[in-house]
Amino acid sequence: QVQLVESGGGLVQAGGSLRLSCAASGRIFRINAMGWSRQAPGLQREMVANITHIGSTNYADSVKGRFTISRDNAKNTVYLLMNSLKPEDTAVYYCNADGVVVVTATSHLDVGDYWGQGTQVTVSS
Repeated sequence: QVQLVESGGGLVQAGGSLRLSCAASGRIFRINAMGWSRQAPGLQREMVANITHIGSTNYADSVKGRFTISRDNAKNTVYLLMNSLKPEDTAVYYCNADGVVVVTATSHLDVGDYWGQGTQVTVSS
């Protein structure tokens, strides 16, 4: 019903910047919250940042002051601007959309949570 497609990952040197994008597609009526998580090899997935429909944001302490999350509700897209990248930011970054309200084939409303496939971010020292 809903697909999330991430883009913008890659290889960057420490101190550099990257901008991740995640576009949600489908019969979407509204998305309540969108966000980013990351998972490094051998570690658990951790929340990086999230943003509500009205723009309230929340960040992990490790990225505060360096990362900025934003969203375009008209495009059902969330962004993550990552500045001053560090080697420890290396991970697969996943986009998530929570409380996605969709219009079903029978014109009913349904609500669900969705994840993207992930995009690799590698920061070299």
